Amino acid sequence: MMSGGNYTTIDNQKFSGSVPAVSDSPDHVGIKFTDSSLQTFPPSGGQGKISGGSGPPRDADDTFSKPASGSDEPQSSGWFQAFSIAYYRPYFDVDTSDVLERIKDSLIPFKGSFSEKNASNPDLYGPFWICTTLIFVAASIGTFVTYVAHKIQKKEWNYDINLVTWSAGLFYGYVTVIPLCLYIILKYFSVPSGLVQLFCLYGYSLFIFIPALCLSVVPFEIFRWVVAGVAGFLSASFVALNLRNHIMSAGERWFLIVSGIFLLQLALAVVLKLYLFTVTV
Repeated sequence: MMSGGNYTTIDNQKFSGSVPAVSDSPDHVGIKFTDSSLQTFPPSGGQGKISGGSGPPRDADDTFSKPASGSDEPQSSGWFQAFSIAYYRPYFDVDTSDVLERIKDSLIPFKGSFSEKNASNPDLYGPFWICTTLIFVAASIGTFVTYVAHKIQKKEWNYDINLVTWSAGLFYGYVTVIPLCLYIILKYFSVPSGLVQLFCLYGYSLFIFIPALCLSVVPFEIFRWVVAGVAGFLSASFVALNLRNHIMSAGERWFLIVSGIFLLQLALAVVLKLYLFTVTV
């Protein structure tokens, strides 16, 4: 080894590489490591909360953070899911062709196959817009008819805002309260039924009243009674015939339940005739 100035030079002839070779002298003891004592970091088989992947550790109980399949939103459990938008999303996932097909079935009530055809995929989209359209048609047609009647008789006409609020309360309330009460009654008699299916059935049963309200512009009282009666009969038959097969499992009382459903739907038609189909000047 030579040194010159501030630098030190190692003689390459004495040393091979940067580390001197270990001699085979018996005075030196070699240590061997078996493969079983060697470990790789990170470990391939994770234990506890540490996984072998490169992602961050995950809590042991991730029930409230586990996303639903096909959705990026957290999935709730129990009754809490009823307060989330994702819970109602499947009931609005329908095409225009589906809604039109169900409307057509509601206009031909004597088949009685509406519930069976839509049991696996009931929707709330159609019933919501049918009720909303009914409110708009009832308010606009009622206002127009009363306006024309007042002008013909040369009387002063005032807009009645209560027509909108009354129509909204009637249609939204009917399509919500009546199926809910019927659902409770059917559960009492151990009749298999679904609440959403009842909402769907009653919602589409009201479509027949949209053309009936439009025909109420004809200024003949007898004609209006006929229109209201036919609409009420078709609507009542649509609900009763579609529920008859399900309610027959309730025993001998099924006839009373079906009769009550039919008469209640007819009563709705009478109320509509007395309040919306009647023009008073």
